[in-house]
Order: sequence, then C-alpha cells, then structure tokens
Amino acid sequence: MLDVIGVGFGRTGTLSLKAALEQLGFGPCQHMDEVLAHRRHTIPYWTDAADGKPVNWEALFEGCRSTVDWPGARFWRELVEAYPAARVIHTVRDPERWYASARNTIFRAVSSTPPNLNEQGRQVVTMMNALIWDGVFGGRFADRDRALEIFAEHTAAVRREVPARRLLVFDVTHGWEPLCDFLGVPVPAGPFPRANATAAFAAKQRERFAAATVPDGSAAPAQGSGPTG
Repeated sequence: MLDVIGVGFGRTGTLSLKAALEQLGFGPCQHMDEVLAHRRHTIPYWTDAADGKPVNWEALFEGCRSTVDWPGARFWRELVEAYPAARVIHTVRDPERWYASARNTIFRAVSSTPPNLNEQGRQVVTMMNALIWDGVFGGRFADRDRALEIFAEHTAAVRREVPARRLLVFDVTHGWEPLCDFLGVPVPAGPFPRANATAAFAAKQRERFAAATVPDGSAAPAQGSGPTG
C-alpha cells in the first residue's frame, strides 16, 4: 500500500527524496534504481504498462510504501486515483538546469547504448524508451523547447488535478522542514540527503554498460546487469 506518491520527473532530486522518505520511515521506496535492481520482477510489469495493458499496482508495488521518479511518475494520474489516501509529492527544479541535467545523464545514457548489450540490457532500454523518451516526451526530448514545454505542462497538470490538501510541490534544496511538515513527522537530525550528482551518475553508467555488454563474438546471455541497473 503506497503512502507517498512522487510525481516529479527524473533529475528533479528524486533519488534524494527516495533516501529522505526511507529515512523518515516511508520505505521501501520504488525509484528507477530499485526497478532496475529487481528487473526480473519489475521490467515485465512496466513493459506491459508501456504497452497499455492493465497493471496490477498492488503486485508491482508489493512491499513498498512510496514511489518516486520514473517509471511510476509516468502513471501519476493512475496512481493518485488508485491510492486515494496517499500523499503526493511533486519535485521541481529550475527548468533549464533540469533539462541540462537530464540531457547529460539519463538521455545520453540511453541514446548512446552499445549495440552488443545482453538481452536484459536491451529489455531495460526498450522499456525506458517506451515509457519516458517516446511515452512522456513523444520522441522529442532532443528538442529542448518542446521538452521544456512538456516539463512545464506536467507541473501545471499536477497542480490542477491533485487536490491541494494532498499535494506538496517540493524543491529538495529546501531540506527537511517542508517535507516533514507535509508528512506530519519530526525533522530528523543531520542534513537532508544529497544524491545522484551528474559526475557520480556518469561513473555509475560506465560501470553499468561494462556489466551489460557482451564481448565481441560472444552470444548474449539471457540475464545480466542491464545498462541502467
């Protein structure tokens, strides 16, 4: 049963929010990193969702108390309706900085995947393209102006459609206070989590690609790390 639904796009501080929610007792929290860490169980669900098939949300989020980032944010309307008691957090960021970050990390990673990925790596890339780059952005993320329009339209839709009593529009740079006040929990000691800086992401991607690449002349194994796991 989800208690918190994060509806902000990737690269708006979602990994930091995941860490914060888990520290506050709202975990486990599903994030793209968690999806990929448990890809054998989760990728089929999200692939079906991308294909427009019915989704068993309870099975997909089994054991989770919260979700942030993609792929969950792709289906924010469905999740807000399916979990009417859940709080909704929309992470926001300066649009220009968001676009530069997303372009230089997650979009670049998927756009430059090597041709010799293993089977599971190919499934991950297919899922991410269907849900995010073709699904959310209609294949036009490289068009900066259109991507920024979609980013703004998403925030406007969330503000318009989610009741104010359920919604926190949250910039992670504001730290613990607004988040804890919204969730009705004490502010913990220590700094707010900071995670997934661009340089760290790039290093992680290099490791992922190395793990998901089949050596030249080898048959692709059925299982593997995947390029974004």
